[in-house]
Amino acid sequence: MTSRLRVLVEQPTRGKRWVVVAADWPGLERGGKTEDEAVEKLARYVPRYLPVAKRVRLGSELATQTDLDIIGRYRGVGSTDFWGISFAPSPLDREPFDPPTFDRQVRLLRAAWAEFDETAARVSAELRPGVRGGGRSRDQIVRHVLATEGGDFSKRVKAKSELEDLLAPGGLAHHRDRFVEAMRAWYAEGKPLGNWTIPYLLRHTAYHVLDHTWEMQDRDLTDDASAG
Repeated sequence: MTSRLRVLVEQPTRGKRWVVVAADWPGLERGGKTEDEAVEKLARYVPRYLPVAKRVRLGSELATQTDLDIIGRYRGVGSTDFWGISFAPSPLDREPFDPPTFDRQVRLLRAAWAEFDETAARVSAELRPGVRGGGRSRDQIVRHVLATEGGDFSKRVKAKSELEDLLAPGGLAHHRDRFVEAMRAWYAEGKPLGNWTIPYLLRHTAYHVLDHTWEMQDRDLTDDASAG
């Protein structure tokens, strides 16, 4: 095991927002108004990612990676500046298909899905309002995540699913299996994916799932209701 947490920096096109991406942990990404701020935010989120890693027996590996090591920087796109989210494949995302590496990333994506599912099942239906008031309810977040993944993300590898199918019994598990296998086949065959790549699609999916998982955890009102 190594004490180095390998990260890459996605640089803005207009100097507005930087994003730091963990090279070996899909979904562990944070943005900031400076590179240093993004690095600090990602470091704070490593403990939040740890339960995901533990689900696939990689918790000890992540726990030892206490030193963030910037292994590269690359140019983002306009959406990087606007959203403060990674919207460009890194150099590592452009590497040829490597089955063991891909299988590891899939295990972590499935762990992210499991974390999302369990969080959605236990948090309060209504969530604490955001700093500006309002915000989606739990069910609205779930529908948003599923609709985005079933539509925008999976259609890129011709594995699109309608929201009503994902909400049907067994539909979500079937979709996830189909999505993973479509990504695997696409990557193994070296098929183009426009401006994206399969490794980027996988980590972007994991990021979207975990970002909303952590949002639900942060806005959960269950403890407030118990105290009352």
